[in-house]
Amino acid sequence: MYDRLQAVEDRYDELNELLSDPNVVSDAKKLRDYSKEQSGIAETVEVYRHYKEVTGALADTREMLNEKLDDEMKEMVKEEFNELTQEKADLEEKLKLLLVPKDPNDDKNVIMEIRGAAGGDEAALFAGDLFRMYSRYAESRGWKAEVMEANATGIGGYKEIIVMINGNGAYSRLKYENGAHRVQRVPETESGGRIHTSTATVAILPEAEDVEIDIKDSDIRTDTFASSGAGGQSVNTTMSAVRLTHMPTGIVVSMQDERSQIKNKEKAMKILRARIFDKFEREAREEYDTTRKSAVGTGDRSERIRTYNYPQNRVTDHRIGLTIQKLDQIMEGKLDEVIDALIMEDQTSKLEHINDGL
Repeated sequence: MYDRLQAVEDRYDELNELLSDPNVVSDAKKLRDYSKEQSGIAETVEVYRHYKEVTGALADTREMLNEKLDDEMKEMVKEEFNELTQEKADLEEKLKLLLVPKDPNDDKNVIMEIRGAAGGDEAALFAGDLFRMYSRYAESRGWKAEVMEANATGIGGYKEIIVMINGNGAYSRLKYENGAHRVQRVPETESGGRIHTSTATVAILPEAEDVEIDIKDSDIRTDTFASSGAGGQSVNTTMSAVRLTHMPTGIVVSMQDERSQIKNKEKAMKILRARIFDKFEREAREEYDTTRKSAVGTGDRSERIRTYNYPQNRVTDHRIGLTIQKLDQIMEGKLDEVIDALIMEDQTSKLEHINDGL
């Protein structure tokens, strides 16, 4: 572990020199990349340097204990030795956490796609409930949620809704929501009071920047058509709706939320870029050693991750076996207790892998 930490510190010093190099300063991409890399390891270096100071002080204190000291001084040195020993142990645990590989997408904004799955109208209503839950959660964290496209059912639900969530660390917390969500409740339309089970799927895509993925204009086919509302009637006579097809992957995005064709194309391009980026990311993950799959799941959107049981006011996350009797609060956007538990399980799993390698 200490060899790795020393390598990180050496790289930090190297980046300091590179960032003062005129050739780097004049190159916007290199300057951005090196600054981002340095920022990403700054805390690790700071804690490691403090750890080395504490280790040195502990060695000096240990030597003092071997010297002839009066009782009062010896007691003071012993107390300092014990404090430094505890601080060293705490810093070691912190350093292990800092060495856990960081997801490069954690700081990104999120494109969230919620779709009603099995259960007809009730599934669409549940998709609407999930949208409101995530909107309230975003608001509680100071993030901005913007609806990019919505296919409403007219009874308060959505067959599909796509939301852009802008905020610091949005992906780092929402990425655990990827998968199939199941609801158990009595639908309002059910006269017999029977509990129905329905599902909705949630896809969490990190927003992809232009520099991360190269999409050639020649690979995209653009079709325009008139926007249509519920039932297929024409909303306007201008060809403002846009359909983008990425021919190499076959990914298609349609957008008709705005009256402007240009704005629709901009929104569609953001979603298309995120879906292509996500496709490449998932393909890379599939190559990852299957024996190292995390306790929080594989990220497969067909995987059932959570059940929302209304009669018992219960939420169960199946990946970590967590059950909370606070469904009413969670549906109001109070998701931190669940997400914090998932993050802790994920970090613990990765820490065990690091400890195995020590």
